[in-house]
Amino acid sequence: MKTALSIAGSDPSGGAGIQADIKTMMANGVYAMTAVTALTAQNTTGVQGILEVTPDFLTLQLDSVFSDIFPDAVKTGMVASAPLIEAIADRLTAWQAKNIVVDPVMVATSGSRLLREEAMEALRRKLLPLAAVITPNIPEAELLSGRTIRTREDMADAAARIHGDCGCAVLCKGGHSVEDASDLLYDGSGFRWFEGRRIENPNTHGTGCTLSSAIAANLAKGLPLEEAVDRAKQYISGALAAMLDLGKGSGPLDHGFDLNSSFAK
Repeated sequence: MKTALSIAGSDPSGGAGIQADIKTMMANGVYAMTAVTALTAQNTTGVQGILEVTPDFLTLQLDSVFSDIFPDAVKTGMVASAPLIEAIADRLTAWQAKNIVVDPVMVATSGSRLLREEAMEALRRKLLPLAAVITPNIPEAELLSGRTIRTREDMADAAARIHGDCGCAVLCKGGHSVEDASDLLYDGSGFRWFEGRRIENPNTHGTGCTLSSAIAANLAKGLPLEEAVDRAKQYISGALAAMLDLGKGSGPLDHGFDLNSSFAK
């Protein structure tokens, strides 16, 4: 059985974060493992607090996994500080990890920043260049590309700029009022649109986690990137269309929490 590792925060209510990643990876036919970057106290009504692990302990978790059950793919989610990002990048490089999917959790739907200011450069410089693909939403793509996104052409330009800066494939997610729910993949050789329609389902907590985890699972199984994205898109769209409850809350792990105002000391 192929294996995949989620490096992300924990959601005790089970709708997002490593809990969503485990469920998604197993549903997509791979064995799921985790390295926890932060504990959260949250439920379907909101987030009560976040407590980061130390870089040393995150390093220990990663070494424990890689030295015993080497993952066929890796997905990263909520990583809020530069020291944790640097620890992840160091160990992924040292272990020569493959099929890395980075969900750059940076900006909430409300516009609140989730990534500490000093961590942005570490993300750009250390982690994104290691990725096979990154999965920014529109606000995150705007930050990474330095341009406003309002149209399909803007999405294409932003994806090309991010690829040029970081050298990784970019799946720019269009769910933030651009082209309904269609996503754009750019890998340096061409663009591909994955068409979608907005599905009226209130249970969207954790959909970003779910999409990136499904991509990682498909890469772990040896699928080429375009097919991995296509199958992941079908998986999350099918779940939403079936009105499956992916979680009702809004928390940091699906881009709904203001880190700077509420981070646990």
